[in-house]
Amino acid sequence: MKKYVPEPFRIKMVEPIKMTTREEREEALKKAHYNMFNVKANMVYIDCLTDSGTNAMSDDQWSGVMKGDEAYAGGESYFKLLEAGRDIFDYEFIQPVHQGRAAEKVVFPILLGEGKYAISNMFFDTTRAHVELAGARAIDCVVEEAKDPSKIAPFKGNMDVEKMERLINELGPENVGLIVMTITNNSAGGQPVSIENLKQVYEVAKKYNILVDIDAARFAENAYFIKMREEKYKDASIEEIIKECFKYADMFTMSAKKDAILNIGGLIGVKEDAEFFQLVKGNCISYEGFVTYGGLSGRDLEAMAIGLYEGINEDYLAYRIGQMEYLASQLDDAGIPYQKPVGGHGIFLDAKAILPNIPYYEFPAQSLAVELYREAGIRSTDIGSYMLGNDPDTGEQIESEFEFTRLAIPRRVYTQAHLDVIAEAVKNVKERADEIKGLKIKWEPPVLRHFQAHLEPIE
Repeated sequence: MKKYVPEPFRIKMVEPIKMTTREEREEALKKAHYNMFNVKANMVYIDCLTDSGTNAMSDDQWSGVMKGDEAYAGGESYFKLLEAGRDIFDYEFIQPVHQGRAAEKVVFPILLGEGKYAISNMFFDTTRAHVELAGARAIDCVVEEAKDPSKIAPFKGNMDVEKMERLINELGPENVGLIVMTITNNSAGGQPVSIENLKQVYEVAKKYNILVDIDAARFAENAYFIKMREEKYKDASIEEIIKECFKYADMFTMSAKKDAILNIGGLIGVKEDAEFFQLVKGNCISYEGFVTYGGLSGRDLEAMAIGLYEGINEDYLAYRIGQMEYLASQLDDAGIPYQKPVGGHGIFLDAKAILPNIPYYEFPAQSLAVELYREAGIRSTDIGSYMLGNDPDTGEQIESEFEFTRLAIPRRVYTQAHLDVIAEAVKNVKERADEIKGLKIKWEPPVLRHFQAHLEPIE
């Protein structure tokens, strides 16, 4: 088993969590209609639903909260955030928004519309939804090795560049409104993207005069993987790697609720196009609020400016990735399949392999998530066919490339003992895999159904 990496911090405050009985959890599942988003947080023991906004802020960030400038326009905290964003990403224009989804809502309608396409190494479901809400269609183009969870490869989050260029020519370059590079690649299992791949994608995009956007939610974790795995950058600092990554894009959209170690916040960055940034500011005022607060309080802006630097600290990143590797090593010892090598923000269990008796249209990844909650009060989420939803044109259920149950680990929140509980629960569920049944949908909304849909077990 891999040695646990000690925390590079001390714990100064604690939050009690409830340990429930199996009977209580059974009742909670029924009330939630077997949708993990509907389970009340006070009924969850270890919450791995998401690493977004669930992080523990530092003493410096909480001190910053008290110093936040709450001026409606031109507050000091806004300018502090601009300085941090320009310093880290080396982009001329920085715009705060309240979260990553808001960044997409502001940017995508400027570039996408009816008859347009967006191509990505892999869209997360919320990003895909904003492409479709803008009237366009989203196409995934991840490398083939990502589709085999058991295969070890250093950069399984990469774009298949040859396939991407072929698609551009088939669709017509004038119809491709945007290329989105998701780092790390969440839907593919938190897998990193290499600088070489970013560079190749950017060169092809420029050849056809197509803009490139980095979905930068987990940019720091991606930079750490590059340092560990891309030979050319082994001696580079995390800061240098980040600047090199962002050279190969025209803009970025970012949920700061991940690698900036926040509870709320997002960013848009535009490298140098002042005219395009003016359109971004116009949409921000319409959807988010005035440009100098972007839907956030001054204290949130202050905490983000601090958290952006804390999230790129190399000692912290070694601990962060080390947690994932420790948990993964326990699963390896038990022969439990997951997307290998382990991702940056969580374990993506291969539900298709763990529950081979459940077809994709009965949602094996969601069924596994339900069982983990039933077993030990651990909340996880489906990254598979249930999340992917129905084809926007035909209404038919889409079969996902993956059926992952994601155990996303919040930053600076859980200890080694909590990870041990997770590993033990996964092992116990696997032992009774043959008994686990699939699920069917009783009701679903038209967009982003996995947040709200009602399910029930198939008898």
